[in-house]
Amino acid sequence: MFGYVRADTPYLYIKDDNLYRAMYCGVCKGISEVCGQSARMGLSYDVTFLSVILHNLAGIDVTIEKSHCLTHCIRSRPMANVDELTRKLGALNTALVYYKYTDDIMDGENGRGKRLWFKKGFRRVKKAYPEIARIVGENMQAQEKAEEAETDSVDRAADATANMLAEFCDYALEDKKTEFSHNLFYALGKWIYLIDALDDYDKDIKKGSYNPFAYAYEAESREALLSGESGEDVRFIFHAIFFDVRENLSKLTFHFNRDLLDNVLLRGLPMMTERIMKGCGVSGSCKDKTSKKENTK
Repeated sequence: MFGYVRADTPYLYIKDDNLYRAMYCGVCKGISEVCGQSARMGLSYDVTFLSVILHNLAGIDVTIEKSHCLTHCIRSRPMANVDELTRKLGALNTALVYYKYTDDIMDGENGRGKRLWFKKGFRRVKKAYPEIARIVGENMQAQEKAEEAETDSVDRAADATANMLAEFCDYALEDKKTEFSHNLFYALGKWIYLIDALDDYDKDIKKGSYNPFAYAYEAESREALLSGESGEDVRFIFHAIFFDVRENLSKLTFHFNRDLLDNVLLRGLPMMTERIMKGCGVSGSCKDKTSKKENTK
């Protein structure tokens, strides 16, 4: 759950870009308050977006002021002040990073040194917010069991991560939660898991690691997966998720301007999906990658 939820920046208003940056700094400060300075290294855009949408759904107005931090120690910049919701999001971010590196270690990757940066912060999460630690821990265990069972169902494989995000957002919204907010975050969690699996497809095939698309379609590469009937199936899966996002988003009541939310959910998710399908990754230029391939022919 790291780095895939992005805005479609060419269509992002300047006011919303400024808000996104300020909320990013606010989550960073929230991580520092709850989990310590080292845990700030794991800050993600995904949790920043959760801060934006959850504050809006809960009707919690955010105060933004110019201030300094360790990263911006010379020039001040607009930063969202930390509230209790931001602290919960900071705890979630740290717990997710800790489990990510734990998963990397189990997959035989180098994650032990990196996980040490978040070990103390995760202990603080378990002490200050045991419910968040439970939500993340139980669903990550369910995710691990689904992958160990080598399920060939894409929906079942994504269920634990989707449920984790929906359950956390129910917890964070408290009495403001609805069936539509639950369904929206479930769909978002499902998209995050599946877009990550699609992005890692070739790497997982090479390493022999579990990938739900590989067990469902047995394609030898992502390029082969996205061609023919299997390609149509994969695109249908993502379009079904986009439909769920649109339907539940339309039934929610927001307390503040929702331009940024619409940009990310209605434009950003399809944009990122297309990037991953083209093999461009989260960042970088698709055109640059294409031209390099052409030059090697």
